[in-house]
Amino acid sequence: MTETLLRFEDILEFVSAYNPDSDEDLLRRAYVYSAMAHRGQVRVSGEPYLVHPLEVARILAEMHLDEVAIATGLLHDLLEDTWVTEEELEEQFGEHITGLVKALTKITTMEQSYAAREAAQAENVRRMLLASIVDVRVILVKLADRLHNMRTLGYLPENRRKRIAAETMEIYAPIAHRLGMGRIKAELEDLALAYQHPEEHRRLTEQLGQREEVASSMIAEIRGAITQVLEENSIKADVRGRIKHLHSIWTKLRRQGIGLDRVYDFLAFRLIVDTVPHCYAALGLIHQLWRPVPGRIKDYIAMPKPNAYQSLHTSVIGPEGQPFEVQIRTLDMDEIAERGIAAHWLYKEGRELSHDAERVSWLRSLVEGQQENPRDFLNSLKLNLYPEEVYTFTPKGEVFAFARGATPIDFAYHVHTEVGHHCVGARINGKLVPLRTPLQNGDIVEILTSSNQVPSRDWLEIAVSGRAQNKIRGWLNRGEKEQAVEAGRRLLERECRRLGISLKHLREEGKLAQMASDHGFGREEDLAAAVGFGRLSLKDVLAPFARTRATAPVVAPAPGKVRVGAADGSVIMVRGQRDLLTYRAQCCNPLPGDQIVGYVTRGRGVAVHAAQCPNVRKLLFTAEREVEVEWAGVEGAFAVPLNVGFEDRPGMLASISQAANGENANIRSCHLSTNEDRLGTAELVVDVQGREHLEKVLVALRHIPGVTSVETSVTAPGRRLRVL
Repeated sequence: MTETLLRFEDILEFVSAYNPDSDEDLLRRAYVYSAMAHRGQVRVSGEPYLVHPLEVARILAEMHLDEVAIATGLLHDLLEDTWVTEEELEEQFGEHITGLVKALTKITTMEQSYAAREAAQAENVRRMLLASIVDVRVILVKLADRLHNMRTLGYLPENRRKRIAAETMEIYAPIAHRLGMGRIKAELEDLALAYQHPEEHRRLTEQLGQREEVASSMIAEIRGAITQVLEENSIKADVRGRIKHLHSIWTKLRRQGIGLDRVYDFLAFRLIVDTVPHCYAALGLIHQLWRPVPGRIKDYIAMPKPNAYQSLHTSVIGPEGQPFEVQIRTLDMDEIAERGIAAHWLYKEGRELSHDAERVSWLRSLVEGQQENPRDFLNSLKLNLYPEEVYTFTPKGEVFAFARGATPIDFAYHVHTEVGHHCVGARINGKLVPLRTPLQNGDIVEILTSSNQVPSRDWLEIAVSGRAQNKIRGWLNRGEKEQAVEAGRRLLERECRRLGISLKHLREEGKLAQMASDHGFGREEDLAAAVGFGRLSLKDVLAPFARTRATAPVVAPAPGKVRVGAADGSVIMVRGQRDLLTYRAQCCNPLPGDQIVGYVTRGRGVAVHAAQCPNVRKLLFTAEREVEVEWAGVEGAFAVPLNVGFEDRPGMLASISQAANGENANIRSCHLSTNEDRLGTAELVVDVQGREHLEKVLVALRHIPGVTSVETSVTAPGRRLRVL
């Protein structure tokens, strides 16, 4: 307790330094109350649980946030992990802080299925974002909580480490980016890389360590040259040099398929000057010293990013042909770039944000639209969190920012939902263009509409933004569900007539509602829609009544798991389905150990996809057709294609073969090719037992000296499985 008290006193002293008028009494009460509630609890690491809320509070203090945010950080786990109730917390700290803590309290589920966990995750994120629209401190406390959890993630089991790291990369690092919090974003990405790709992280860290001495010497040389030329021109500047953070370098290695020894622009320099004119003057001086790389000059001062980031960027060819990046900004710009919205945190007496409402207005777009299905919501969220890089204009001069690849469809829905629904074409820079045309920086876009136009399913492949896809999907789903309900009712009536049952009597006696409930639906319309979509068979729905007519005992078919298998021993469990053909989707070829989802396809049965399959993430299928599936016992091998990139050197084929055989992976086929640059590619097909076995094979191949990349292919044929 003494150690934690000392930590709290350090936090209190730090807060008093940047905010002398802070409410010290509130912080002390929050600390004491949290310490009492968490007494006797320990983390997986073995340290007292109280250390976690204290470290969250420390991170919030480092953001220079107010006492309400820091007190919330101290109390954020009370409703979830202790005996404290909402009423007791509100009595001690009031309605406002209790509301913030409640928004940070996760919904938990005892179910182990992927679908159940996904639904809980979606609802937790949705609640957090909705609360953040009212008070952005919710998301700031959550980022601090996630950052400390990532710093201590090594104590958890491997499967949980990977799942939390993936969630961090897909949701929380992008949110930090959109809030302009570059420092937290970079640390989250580096920590996630260590757990998502541990071998590559270890190898990259070792390689950078070996180059650190040379890099330090080069940084000192370039820094000295920049400082001298700025002083000669009477420009005061703080010149900083560094190696780019690990995730940034790793991303470039993966994207270009090269080794670290072929990455030259891993150095970055930052110039902090006193005025905007000096930013542009410094840029000119840098270009006089070294030749700029064409196309790499970006002016984010004249055209700030949506997260308020401002800076001048350029890449130049430095000493001995060494490329490096230079960022030039003022001190205020640097504060915003590093700490984002927390850098200009001001509250009025009424606890309302004084001038930051526009900076967090994009949060509303993350939770709007038709997002009832958990996967629908999570995927639209991830799409919306992509960095916005394309800046376009309306004919009146308004600026709209989009992700790369956005089209006039995205522009139309950004203007208004009705404009999007009735969009028939667009003029870009005065020229008529197809709706598939990607938008470019500086485009002036005019949308053409017609009252007779309506959205089509093809638009889902054209639209990029989550807002546009949500609006299109909502319009389509309403129409398709109405058609499915009507079709389902017709099928039920026809089958009832065949069995000599009155559907009208079933409805009047409440038996139809009971059937809907037995199959997990709240309304009769949902049951009819499931029949119309092909998700439920008439045989299963009317089985109890068919048995009654045959004088057999009536046993209602309770929703459950039905085995799906094949002669090769592969087994999938499908919840609540019978007499359906099931097959692994060829687009992603899921393996045992992957998280999987199933979709009912017209005329082919249930397609089983990996949860991260692009087709699933884009929701090319209607949500009503989704079924829950999971792996059961699996025997036998699965053929998986691999592409291995390597430097052409003697013995490479033997090394690849030995690495695969060393992990007991049989090579079915192998084709090698090389080019004039002495780089080669090996196209392999190997037999693996599942995802865990495949990961071991990939690690073994990546450890071969001279191998630059190892990637799995998604073009292999799936196996056709039938319901037993």
